Amino acid sequence: MTPVSSVGQANLDSLGALSVFVRAAESRSFTDAGRQLGLSSSAIGKAVARLEERLGVRLFHRNTRTVTLTQEGKLFLESCRRIFSEIDTIEREFAQTSGMPRGKLRVSLPLVGMLMMPTVSKFMRAYPSIELDMDFTDYLVDVIDGGYDVVVRSGESSDSRLMVRTLGTYRLEVVGSPSYLERAGLPSVPEELAKHACLHHKYPTTGKTQRWPFVRQPPTADDVILPMTGTASTVEALVSLAEHGVGLVCVPDFAIRRQVLDGTLKIILAEHIDHSGMFRAMWPSSRYLSPKVRVFVDFLAEHLFPEPQTRNGRSGSS
Repeated sequence: MTPVSSVGQANLDSLGALSVFVRAAESRSFTDAGRQLGLSSSAIGKAVARLEERLGVRLFHRNTRTVTLTQEGKLFLESCRRIFSEIDTIEREFAQTSGMPRGKLRVSLPLVGMLMMPTVSKFMRAYPSIELDMDFTDYLVDVIDGGYDVVVRSGESSDSRLMVRTLGTYRLEVVGSPSYLERAGLPSVPEELAKHACLHHKYPTTGKTQRWPFVRQPPTADDVILPMTGTASTVEALVSLAEHGVGLVCVPDFAIRRQVLDGTLKIILAEHIDHSGMFRAMWPSSRYLSPKVRVFVDFLAEHLFPEPQTRNGRSGSS
């Protein structure tokens, strides 16, 4: 059995022989190739002869003044160029992964991503050498053709060209301000919302309103019909209206974490909600992940969805 060290040496010798062949083929001279590599022309000739013997083909036509490639030699030269190009690409990609995160990072975030700005701000302070170029849209974008380094979206991705990492999960919650609930009353079941002001999220991509995901009893029952007091295409607007006591809203829990903690909004009907969503980061597949993409995705995964803390427990309900 051939020792592993001998196999490794043979592979290195093979790469060296290929390098000699490429120099000789491109210069069309064993003498010039030897001058470039610091070898004699006879050493180049012997290396080529050994390579031809191992391959079992003739690579060069030789005469006293010049050498020219045979047809097999031309095909072999193309293969060698591909091999060295691949090695060069691997070395450059690997060098990038071990470097400092820096440069422009083009990111696509959903419109609700405006609520992620505290986390994004912390990232920008932590990595000042990375220039974030952010687009906000709920439309599907082509990660690769669009030139994006990272795309953050909820839902699934079926694009085999992409790498995907889950950033965290969230719930939808119904919330209202203490002043509104004192004025309009605290509903104990979803059916009581018929007497309340309900503000709805309208998807800008479709114009449809988001369903408030109450548990159906029984599962085949119709949804509770809610008053349509107002609609807005951004979650920020709904949260602001709720804080001002205009009515009740159904929004992602990460959008009202601060308000629930400081008591300006109160979660209601939490036990009647059946919903969980997920945000994912997607980026073009590569054998080596660039440092700027790696640190951005890692940072979002660590900081975007921390464990919720409220003064009165997760639900905030009484």
